[in-house]
Amino acid sequence: MAAVGEHYMRGLYGDDDYGGRGQQRQQQSTFTAAAKALAAGTAAFSMLLLSGLALTGTVLALIVATPLLVIFSPVLVPATITVALLVAGFVSSGGFGAAAMAVLAWMYRYLQTTTSSSSSSDQQQQQTSNKAHDVKDWAQHRLEQARAH
Repeated sequence: MAAVGEHYMRGLYGDDDYGGRGQQRQQQSTFTAAAKALAAGTAAFSMLLLSGLALTGTVLALIVATPLLVIFSPVLVPATITVALLVAGFVSSGGFGAAAMAVLAWMYRYLQTTTSSSSSSDQQQQQTSNKAHDVKDWAQHRLEQARAH
């Protein structure tokens, strides 16, 4: 049994001296985990630093821009409303145009299938009429048989 375990460990570690290599691999695994933790900590600190800088820049820009916004608000507010209305008009115009094109395309397809199937619909009506006459004749025949008995 010891021989089976020995071969298994040699195959697992790829070495005849599997006892010493396991401890070395454990130290290497610990070093790898520490390196990953250090890299993750560095990345997290960098992102936190960049986030703080972005927040600081935003607050400073707001401090500088607030007096300008207050001074120019009689001009900026109507201009903003005008631009918003223009954008809404162009967007709704494009949407209505796309909807109109979709309806026209649907109508074209519908009319194409209707005109091409008009001859086949005549055939279908004739077949339906023939089937109705057949059913009527069959029912009359069955009634005559029932009266005869």
